[in-house]
Amino acid sequence: MRKFLVSILKVIVAVVVINLLASFVYTRFDLTEDKRYTLSEPAVAVAQKFEAPVIVDVLLDGNIPAEFAKLKTETIQLLESFGSKNSNIKYNLVDPMEDSENPQETVAQLQSLGLQPANVTVEENGKVSNELVFPWAMVNYNDQTVKVPLLKNRLGATAEERINNSVQQLEYAFADAFTKLSIEEKKSIAVIKGNGELDDIYIADYLTTIRDYYNIGAITLDSVGSNPQNVLNQLKNFDLALIAKPTEAFTDQEKYVMDQYMVQGGKSIWMIDQVNMEMDSIYAGGGEAIATPRDLNLKDLFFKYGVRINPVLVNDLYFTQIVLASGEGNDSQYNPIPWFYYPMVFSQNNHPINTNIEAVRYQFTSPMDVLENDYQKTILLQSSPLSKTDGIPRIVSLDIINQQPDEASYNNGGLPLAVLIEGSFTSMYKNRVKPLKLQNTSEEGPENKMIVISDGDVIKNQLRNGRPLELGYDKWTNNRYGNKEFLVNSTNYLLDNTGLINIRNKKVTIPLLDVKKIAEQKTKWQLVNIGLPVALTLLFGLFFGYYRKRKFTA
Repeated sequence: MRKFLVSILKVIVAVVVINLLASFVYTRFDLTEDKRYTLSEPAVAVAQKFEAPVIVDVLLDGNIPAEFAKLKTETIQLLESFGSKNSNIKYNLVDPMEDSENPQETVAQLQSLGLQPANVTVEENGKVSNELVFPWAMVNYNDQTVKVPLLKNRLGATAEERINNSVQQLEYAFADAFTKLSIEEKKSIAVIKGNGELDDIYIADYLTTIRDYYNIGAITLDSVGSNPQNVLNQLKNFDLALIAKPTEAFTDQEKYVMDQYMVQGGKSIWMIDQVNMEMDSIYAGGGEAIATPRDLNLKDLFFKYGVRINPVLVNDLYFTQIVLASGEGNDSQYNPIPWFYYPMVFSQNNHPINTNIEAVRYQFTSPMDVLENDYQKTILLQSSPLSKTDGIPRIVSLDIINQQPDEASYNNGGLPLAVLIEGSFTSMYKNRVKPLKLQNTSEEGPENKMIVISDGDVIKNQLRNGRPLELGYDKWTNNRYGNKEFLVNSTNYLLDNTGLINIRNKKVTIPLLDVKKIAEQKTKWQLVNIGLPVALTLLFGLFFGYYRKRKFTA
């Protein structure tokens, strides 16, 4: 018996010593297969920049549904990983509805801050209820606050897919927020004007979003005719040029200025409509309008970089909806209808730009040919397998909604709609007569990147009462699309020198409990978890009593 007590004492002493040592030496071991608790180097680098407290308020405290409890756990573990790299990063769990005397007013206040709730249907013991959850975190540093969405929803995603998508983007979401708070010198973006591009109010939400990362200015190409050198010099002060839906042709002089800007290292995003067609034209034309080619004098420029936008329309059975009104006055009804010229474009998840994003809405888009040359090209978005092209000029009529589509004719799918081009850029005017004289021109440039998107409306936000709505939100159908995330990711990729956006490629799989099995086997596992320990305790007591009795009566 004495030996037994000595052994117990040794174990206790060993445990105390180990705990004392652990209090002085802190380390973490990530034993997960996908290493989801091992932070990437860019995330660690941005977290270590803070020299003052960073407080993260996680709005997932209180009584929340099971799937959000898992998201809460993963969020806490990730923040503890960040905290292990920088002790200034701390977190609080907050229940936004706690002690709320007027829940509706509290919800309205949270929504006014841009914190949209998730409406969750909960089924328990045969009863179904709806609950509002605010899956957000607020990162506070000095006098700045950045909102971090914790829930990553995708159209048609199951509960398990939704949690996997959410957890997969957590590290990037927080690293991105830390980046916004720690930026010391912002890069610059030039919004190109002068060729009938979208007015600022129609790209306002995108510009507002990227303002956290970048400085924004406008460059008008009209001045190229009178002072091209000055325009080029101004452009060189910007790291990226944004060309959003030009409707007027570029002159050769303007093209040469843009060519020299890109060859000398300037990044660019081109959003181009090769077909002249708008829904407003159809409504104004009594339900129909003629689609015609739009000549922007850019074919040779894009051809040099290995893409060609074809002047035809993509007709896709994976479509988004438009809304038509029927009736008059107070009896008017708004009915959503399929519109084959508004493709719903799902990502192939083949690049950090498009990984884990919601479907992107295109409007009257054209397909691109990807040509062979020395540049590396990545198709970021493409039409569905059930798509085809419609030649122009043609009459586009609302009557198409009354016609049954011939599915057999939709056999030309996978049409490129957004292409990333990377490589050492060569001037389109190399070994050619230059349209004007510029100083310090280059025919061969450094490594560079550009993105060509065959739809100018991909960046266009809708308006309500003259005010811009969130990019990707359709006020008529109340649907949300991934346009903003796609464009912000594109911008960050082009201008990111740290590799932070590559975190989006991280793959995480979270095993979840089977809800159906839980309901079917609930009683069984309650008995196992409650009854088995009791039975084992009784069995051990009987065995120990028998052992003692036999030992001391022998």
